[in-house]
Amino acid sequence: MDQEVKKEYVSVVAQIQIDGAIVPLAVILEDGREYEIDDLMDVCKAVSLKAGGCGIRYTIRIRSHVTYLYNEGSRWFVERRVGQLLH
Repeated sequence: MDQEVKKEYVSVVAQIQIDGAIVPLAVILEDGREYEIDDLMDVCKAVSLKAGGCGIRYTIRIRSHVTYLYNEGSRWFVERRVGQLLH
């Protein structure tokens, strides 16, 4: 059975490159926990079918966990399973 997924808005530490590209470096959850992004694997326009919303989707790796980080204009969000904690 699939778990419920919610959109969780987060803060992002990012580098803006000379060409305007945004490179996220870390994700900060609402409770203050910060996770360094170990690898930026892909960037594309996409829709979050699980949590709703659309924008630029960054496929990222934090430790051994591959996940999506979305930029929808001026806000960033991740898809979180209800009850899931990042380690």
